[in-house]
Amino acid sequence: MSVPTRRILISNDDGINAPGLKVLEKVARQFSDDVWVVAPESEQSGAGHSLTLTRPLRIRKLEEKRWAVDGTPTDCVMMALNEIMKDSLPTLILSGVNRGANLAEDVTYSGTVSVAMEGTLAGIPSIAMSQCIRPPARTKWETAEIYAPQVLKLLLDAGWPQDVLININFPAFVPDEIEGIRVTEQGRREMLGNNIDKRTDPRGFSYYWFGLGREVGIPGHETDLKSVREKWISVTPLHLDLTHHETRRAIAGAVATKFEQT
Repeated sequence: MSVPTRRILISNDDGINAPGLKVLEKVARQFSDDVWVVAPESEQSGAGHSLTLTRPLRIRKLEEKRWAVDGTPTDCVMMALNEIMKDSLPTLILSGVNRGANLAEDVTYSGTVSVAMEGTLAGIPSIAMSQCIRPPARTKWETAEIYAPQVLKLLLDAGWPQDVLININFPAFVPDEIEGIRVTEQGRREMLGNNIDKRTDPRGFSYYWFGLGREVGIPGHETDLKSVREKWISVTPLHLDLTHHETRRAIAGAVATKFEQT
């Protein structure tokens, strides 16, 4: 199926004033004159697919078709679809452009990806986009700005199933260094043993920073991690159905056999 793009909703997890959101607005306006922005008031990185249930939410209209929500990225999508844009829903949802990669297990923590998850749950084609970084070097926003329209056009022309979202990561290199586009699978990092950085403050008290684990190599696999490291734009289709069907069938067979024997 091809994806209509008459009305576009964009959001993020870096907040309403994030530079990546400005990049995404420029990209979105190449596909539609009807672009709406509904984004968090402040940064919500790591919020995942969380929903605010323990306090009321407030929304703030900044200008026509531009709103800030004092909640999570998921809250933003829900407010957009059920309140702000309820009379004329978007036909495409774009998220990002996040400052920093959303690769491998990042997708389970990422507010950027969660915008696309929530949109997909609502039956709206949704895409998450992230610009990889290599601190302390500056963020290569021009890479996302130049290549995002090309990648989006390819995806919108090809289409994808209704229960799938697309996760795009642009490598941390300038545009001239980019090798091309790869359709990848989700990678893995080693999450135990080396992803917490313990430090000591000037008063002698310990504090901690969460970091990234080591990449797990998977021979013969084109993962998102491997691709961006090799200067390829990573395009990863993610399925919302988390059921592992092979295991489900195996367990169902074991359960059936057990009950037949009793």
